[in-house]
Amino acid sequence: MTSILTNSAAMAALATLRTIGSNMETTQGRISSGYRVQTAADNSAYWSIATTMRSDNKALGTVQDALGLGAAKTDTAYTGLNNAIDVISEIKAKLVAAREPGVDKEKINKELAELKNQLVSTAKSASFSGENWLYNDTTGTLGVKEMVGSFTRDASGNVTVGLVEFDAATSLLIDTNNAGLGILTKAIDADTLKATASGTAANYYLVNVNSTTSAAGTEINLSLSTTNTQIDDMISVVDSILSQATDAAANLGATNLRIEMQNSFMADLMDVIEKGVGRLVDADMNEESTRLKALQTQQQLGVQALSIANSNPESILSLFR
Repeated sequence: MTSILTNSAAMAALATLRTIGSNMETTQGRISSGYRVQTAADNSAYWSIATTMRSDNKALGTVQDALGLGAAKTDTAYTGLNNAIDVISEIKAKLVAAREPGVDKEKINKELAELKNQLVSTAKSASFSGENWLYNDTTGTLGVKEMVGSFTRDASGNVTVGLVEFDAATSLLIDTNNAGLGILTKAIDADTLKATASGTAANYYLVNVNSTTSAAGTEINLSLSTTNTQIDDMISVVDSILSQATDAAANLGATNLRIEMQNSFMADLMDVIEKGVGRLVDADMNEESTRLKALQTQQQLGVQALSIANSNPESILSLFR
């Protein structure tokens, strides 16, 4: 039936054009934004996952910053300890030299005094962002230092912040409150370091900073009256101090390596998460450009079809001539 009131062909062509226009709008939106899933309306499941993972990636970025700060602190403490080890080794060499007959012990003691000052200066200077793990001038103890090391989300969606810990008490060189807590300020019994102990205590400490609670012993100093036995005891104590400082530096080095490895892992993890999110929501530009070209062709054909359909009622006029 031919009707001038209802043009079915034009209505069909118009509906097709509306569909093509809607598809073109979607495709152009993907091309301009680069996202296949830009809003929750596009795909609520993928959008939710992507939003959560992007948030987690921001948290991982903050973890990286925290790891960088932790690495700076451990690097600073390690550098200070490494320098202190060199100075302690030099002190040990000076004491060995003092053991030789005819050596001016007082001159060597002046050198020892300068080396001790260098140790104090090194310990004080090893500070980063207000934290010093080698020198403590407060009434409290340094204790365990915590550094943010990870951010994880389990299968249930619960999040956890992981920590990298280091016991700064093991690296403390000087304590001005309690001398017994510092590697350089505490007294060490040389008799206990001998292969066969005599039973007579010989307590020595290397650095005197006039701590509130002083070390129970004698500061390592040389004078003309210092005996060879005393020098031998001092050498044993300094060697023990050197061993403790070396152990502390090794612990710091291990912690620093852990931080560097974790930092590298965080960077790789962020890249992997970003790629995973991209697979869910990013638009395939090759596919979208091909689709856009096809839709443009369909739109042109739709317009022509609508034009033809609109011209059909004009043929009815010929019936009335």
